[in-house]
Amino acid sequence: MLLPLILIAGALASAVPAGIAAQPQNPSEQAIARQGGGGEANLILPDLSTVAFRGVNARTLLMAGLLVCVLGLLFGLMVFTQTRNLPVHPAMREISELIYETCKTYLITQGKFILVLELFIGVIIVLYFGVLERLAPLRVAIILAFSLIGIGGSYGVAWFGIRVNTFANSRTAFASLRGKPFPIYAIPLRAGMSIGML
Repeated sequence: MLLPLILIAGALASAVPAGIAAQPQNPSEQAIARQGGGGEANLILPDLSTVAFRGVNARTLLMAGLLVCVLGLLFGLMVFTQTRNLPVHPAMREISELIYETCKTYLITQGKFILVLELFIGVIIVLYFGVLERLAPLRVAIILAFSLIGIGGSYGVAWFGIRVNTFANSRTAFASLRGKPFPIYAIPLRAGMSIGML
């Protein structure tokens, strides 16, 4: 679910021509940039291929960061699968699934509310950046797209966290019946790590 968001963000970041990122496009944007105002949308970013940090090209660093994100996603999915496949008592599984269904209903309700809220925020973004700041439509669209990617990513991590934690709760309870202390802390610890890595 999050891998497509990461790939879309990477593609958008790569696809934005250096001229869009580096230079304001119309006279009002240039004036704002010269004054140092206008917020983050008017930051003049350097061409990443010409900048280096400790001898490493900035574009290489950006792509390495995206690779780390993908590795974190894969780790989270691996732990998710391992946790789901742990032994569990049928009664505990039933309770865990009931809790998950309740949480899922809550998440769906929250998702609808967030989408309505994003409609209002989107209108404000368009009015502020498109009308007041007079940014080019492409730049306003990029701001809106990354707003949606951020919301989708947060929502996806919340969904993943609830799912993996309901798995971990029932599997930890079942593991405690064996009387061994290691699984009792290792299962929830790994579940929490997978959420953090995601």
